[in-house]
Amino acid sequence: MDSAYELQADGTRTTNFGEHPAGLLMVDAQGRYNLQIFKADRPVFASGDKTHGTAAEYRAAVLGSSTHFGKVTIDQPHHQLIFDVQAASFPNWEGKRQVRDFTFKDGLLSYAVPASAYGNGAVAYSVWRRMVEH
Repeated sequence: MDSAYELQADGTRTTNFGEHPAGLLMVDAQGRYNLQIFKADRPVFASGDKTHGTAAEYRAAVLGSSTHFGKVTIDQPHHQLIFDVQAASFPNWEGKRQVRDFTFKDGLLSYAVPASAYGNGAVAYSVWRRMVEH
């Protein structure tokens, strides 16, 4: 992942995943994909036990990550990625189709998520850098 940010309805730019999120998007030859985004410096659970977190720890863990997998296709004429989500950390996306306008230039894939999962009218952007194979 190169960056992730949101443009608010008033034009301001925010970063729900921080300035330097960690993320990985992998797509195989059959179009199966796995996508993960994590906010840097998420707080650890003080108890050290995933089943015994505080409300604040659970909130930070959920809002500090976004993951989903399924199948992705490319609609080249319309510059759209079509994600058919099989499972997601945001359950409302499971079994749904997500269509995202994209650009690909100089090894950077950028796409917009028009209906933000945050419900605040923001448009989220994910920017991915193509990894060079050795």
